[in-house]
Amino acid sequence: MEKIYEAEVTTLAGRNGHAKSSDGLLDVDIRFPKEMGGAGEATNPEQLFAAAWSACFGTSVTVAAGIEKVKIGEVTVTAKIGVLHDNGNFDIGAHLLVQINDVDNDTAKKLVEAAKSICSYSKATKGNIDTVYELATNSL
Repeated sequence: MEKIYEAEVTTLAGRNGHAKSSDGLLDVDIRFPKEMGGAGEATNPEQLFAAAWSACFGTSVTVAAGIEKVKIGEVTVTAKIGVLHDNGNFDIGAHLLVQINDVDNDTAKKLVEAAKSICSYSKATKGNIDTVYELATNSL
C-alpha cells in the first residue's frame, strides 16, 4: 500500500509533557486526567485518540454512503475512550456513538457496519480493544 500522508508528532515527558506536530498545527500540553491522579488541566492521550477515531469514523460513514449511493444528512460521532486497570495491567476500551441524520435506522446500521471496514482506526483496533458501536436515534 502506498503511503499518502504521514503525521509526525513529538512528545516530551509522556503523560505530563507536551506534544507538538512537525507542522506546528498541534501544540498541546498533555496531563494525567483527575481520575488518574492528575490535575486535569490539559488534554490527555485518550482525548486525542477519541478525537482522531471519531473524525475518521464519521468520514468513513460518509464514504460508505457514497459507495452505497445513499443520501444522508449530518454525521455525528461521539467517541469515549476508557482507561482500564486490572492487577497492574492497563488497557483501553472504546464506545462510539454514531448519529446519521436523514436516513432510516436500518440503512444507518448498514452504513455503520460498512464504516468499520473503511475507518483506519477501527481496522487497527479490531480484535485489540473492546469496542462498542452504538447507533443513536436518527433524525429523519
